[in-house]
This record gives sequence, C-alpha cells and structure tokens, in this order.
Amino acid sequence: MTVPENNDSYLLQSNVTQRSLMAVGGKGTNIFIEEPGSGDRKTLIDGCTGAAVGALGHGDADIVKEIVDASTECVYTFPSTVCNYYAEDLAKFIIDNSPKNAYSAAVFVGSGSEANENAMRIARQYFLEKGDTDRVKFISRDQSYHGFTTGCLGIGGGRRFDPYRPICQPLDHVPKATPCNPYHNKKNGETLEQYKDRLLEELDETFQKAGPSTVAGAFLETVSGSSLACQTPVPGYLEGARAICHKYGALYISDEVMCGMGRCGTYHAWQQFLPEGQYPDIQTIGKTLGSGFVTIAGVLVSPKVKNAIASGSKTIPGAQTYHCHSFNCRIALAVQKKVKEQSLVENSFKMGEYLAEKLESAIGSHKYVGDLRGAGLFRGIEFVKDKTTKTPFDPSVTFAKRFMNTCYKNGLTVMGNQGSVDGIKGDISLICPAYILDKAVVDGIVEIVSKSLDELTLEVDAE
Repeated sequence: MTVPENNDSYLLQSNVTQRSLMAVGGKGTNIFIEEPGSGDRKTLIDGCTGAAVGALGHGDADIVKEIVDASTECVYTFPSTVCNYYAEDLAKFIIDNSPKNAYSAAVFVGSGSEANENAMRIARQYFLEKGDTDRVKFISRDQSYHGFTTGCLGIGGGRRFDPYRPICQPLDHVPKATPCNPYHNKKNGETLEQYKDRLLEELDETFQKAGPSTVAGAFLETVSGSSLACQTPVPGYLEGARAICHKYGALYISDEVMCGMGRCGTYHAWQQFLPEGQYPDIQTIGKTLGSGFVTIAGVLVSPKVKNAIASGSKTIPGAQTYHCHSFNCRIALAVQKKVKEQSLVENSFKMGEYLAEKLESAIGSHKYVGDLRGAGLFRGIEFVKDKTTKTPFDPSVTFAKRFMNTCYKNGLTVMGNQGSVDGIKGDISLICPAYILDKAVVDGIVEIVSKSLDELTLEVDAE
C-alpha cells in the first residue's frame, strides 16, 4: 500500500492536490475508511454505496468465492470475434426476468457512460437499417445527467457541463426539454395532471423545433439521479413522453443506470410508472448490475430495434475492448441471481418505504428540508434556505457538501451535490444503501441524518 510522506495525491481525480479518504475494506452495510496522512480508521454505515452502486453490500462471501473461481476459469476474448457463455447467460437472465417481450437482446460494457454512448450508436444504426438517415439528434432534459464521456456530456443538461460544450455534439443536435421537477416548477394552483400536460406539450414543442424527422430518440432518466436527487416522474408523464417519441417516429430511450436493477423497488424502475405493455425501445443499466464487485453496465434492446438490425445488416459494426467481458459478466450474473434468490428487490421496496417514513418523521418538518422524494432505496433530500419560497442556499454556503461531511463525522456515508435548481444553486443529498439492510440499519441511518442536520443547522444559523 502506497503511503506518501505528505498528503499529496498521485491521482488526477477529485481534488488533485490532496489525497481523498481511502476505503480499506467493508462488510455488509458497513464500510471501513482511513484518513490519509493520519492513518485513523473509521467504520461507517454505507448509506450511499458509492454512487448507488451496492446491492449486496460489501464482502459478500458467495460473490467473493465466485470471483476467486472466475479468476482461474475466465478467458478474455475480443467480443466481435469470439464471445463467451457468461455474457449470453447474463443477457438471458435479465431478459427472462423482465416483462415478457420487453427486451430481446443486450450488450455489456464497462460503465454507464459507455452504455449511453452505445445506446446512441444502436439508435443510429436502427435508423440506418430503415434507410432513415436524417435522424441524428437526441433530445434530453435540462438538469439531467447521462455520463461524463463527450457524447454523454452533450445529452446531459445543466450549467456544470458548460465548460465542455465546445468538444461535444453541436447544441442543435442535443435539444433540451423541460425537466420533470414538480417541487420547483409546478405552478401555484396547478394540479399534477395539468403540470404533466404542460410538460408533455413542451416536449412536443421541442420535437417540432428540432425537426421531428431529424430526431433519433429522447433520453429520459426514469427516476433522476444526482442532478435532481431521486425525482420520480409525475403520473402519466413517462407514458406521454413515450407516445410523443413514437408519434414522431423516434425511439424512447430509458436511462436507468443509477435507478434501475432493483434500486427503486422493482427490477426496472419504469415498471412503476409505465402501463403494462408499454416499454422503452432501448434501456441502459449499470451500477447495481455488478454491485461494485466488477465494472459493468449494459444496454437492453427491444424486439423492435433488434429485429430491424436482424432483418437488415445483421451486424453491429465495431466493439470496445471490454464489451461482454467474461469475468465481469460472470460476476454480475452471480450478483443478479443472488438478488433474485434472496428477494432483495422486494426488500429494496419494503425497506425503502420504511426509510421514507422514518425520514419524514425525523426531518420532514425541519426548516431547511424542502422536499423528500424517491422510490425504493433511492431517496433524495433537497435543502432550501426558505421553505415557503423554496429559495435555495447561496452556493458559497456549500450546505450539501457540509451535510455530507457531517454525516461522515457521525458515522454515515451519503452523497451531497449542488446545482439541482439551475446547475449552480440547489443543495441535495442522496441516500442509496445496499438492498440487504434491515430496519435496524435504516434506524441507524436516519438517526445520523437527523443528528447531522441539527449540528449543521447550528453552524449555519451562527454564520
């Protein structure tokens, strides 16, 4: 283990002049963290599992054994020439455990960003197979997040991406629709139904302005992640958005990299928000697919999209080095099988409801808590300076970051982020623990959240 004499970092990541906290182990719902420099170690409840990655928690004995066995049995191959049974079996498992006829094919990649890049490429090929060559644009929403590669930065929304716009797609190729954010954007006196209708009208207008025949698809996070803190769609919104995509001949692309694979309490998050029989044309998945044991994400493809390719060129040109990597797919398959065998998606829903109730009871009336939202074990808190006006804190207060640090001090990891309102203002926190937790762990999370918020409030009020 590298222990430099000073606290300088060798990594070009996060703060490039200071070493980050170091994870040195974990077990179950706990993670072991070491302070760089001092060497002091702490045991914390892992309330965010990195970036909502953990399903099975840390150090699962069954998965560790599978990793050991796979390390001697798996062989690397380049996927465009030779594949492997583990990738085929993982694809079949996910398809078989999805609603019937939702998906008929999958491809596995190394990250959520890669998954969304490949989704764009697959959508483009779908239209090339159909001879519809003008469709090169992708509609997404303001205040959305789809990854940090240049293609994904382009379809992402929010001012935090502005410095990178010059190296991304031209802005007219990535038109932006209004985000679904009822806490801030629903008008006084407007019903949820009226708000939904207004959002869909604005989405339709976005298609029209872009030129409907040039749009390949629309990317929508089913439940928003780090940009809007687990904002669920208002009733009827996703159904209407899908209908608008199909009205103009475009594909409905669901980004569930962060919110899917059981995180929201159903295997796919959209199962809670779309009517039976109405599925995404393409869906991206990741994070809890491998539960952090391996770096894996994927793209799920509907029969419509697969059939267009199968009846045309029959091939997907090109491949990335680690597409359908046998070791990663084998471990992800073991994770998914255990999640199913132990009914952990159902536990995600059950414990998520309990977590929501406990948070509402403990901090729902707090003067700085504007909104509590989410689904399953994907829960968000939005902090505001004034609850009546929903006015955010000035970014200089760094409320969310300080809340995250205070929770850490008190024994809990959470995510903290700024920019939920306009890309700069707006403080949010996410709580996304492993699916294996029980009520006692939930109680511990909420106790620390409440204690930390009280401590931070005293600090902020004194400034």
